[in-house]
Amino acid sequence: MFTGLVQATGRLATSVPRPLGGLRLTVESPLFTQVRTGDSIAHNGCCLTVTEHSGGQASFDLLAETLRLTNLGKLQVGDLLNLEPSLLPTDRLGGHFVTGHVDAVGTIAFLGQDGADWRLDVTAPAELLPLIVPKGCIAVDGMSLTVAELIPGGFRIWIIPHTLAVTNLARRHAGDSVNLETDLLAKYAARLLRPTQG
Repeated sequence: MFTGLVQATGRLATSVPRPLGGLRLTVESPLFTQVRTGDSIAHNGCCLTVTEHSGGQASFDLLAETLRLTNLGKLQVGDLLNLEPSLLPTDRLGGHFVTGHVDAVGTIAFLGQDGADWRLDVTAPAELLPLIVPKGCIAVDGMSLTVAELIPGGFRIWIIPHTLAVTNLARRHAGDSVNLETDLLAKYAARLLRPTQG
């Protein structure tokens, strides 16, 4: 479990195909000087398990399903990732409950200044739209963000300067893909209201 509050960014050092399929990513970050094998770390909102680590580097294995549902397979060496270690019982929950199980990939439609503020517009797959509500939470590349309003085919978010300073968002552009995880409570509510299938 995570909070959607990015703790650090990491740089992709290598992305290597695994012999039986998938990829192995090696990421560099000061955060990894304190990790252990088996630790869960969210990368752009996707929960990955540390398989190896040394100094400030850690490696993670990605299966085909992870590559299908996330933007991690599209990363290039040198790209920055948003990182967050899993939540401890003693941690403050400053964002919202984020599982690290990405629902789908969206696309940045607009990212830039709108007057004095920064605006992010994201298009999302149609099946996610009923789970996204104004003033609700959504994780975008692992960032806990508040939906300002719905727009045709997606949603709009206003970005505070702190978010731009501590995440990879300032390096993103229109057309880039982003990992989306809708609010866990919204998913459970939708499941309870759905007619029983059987």
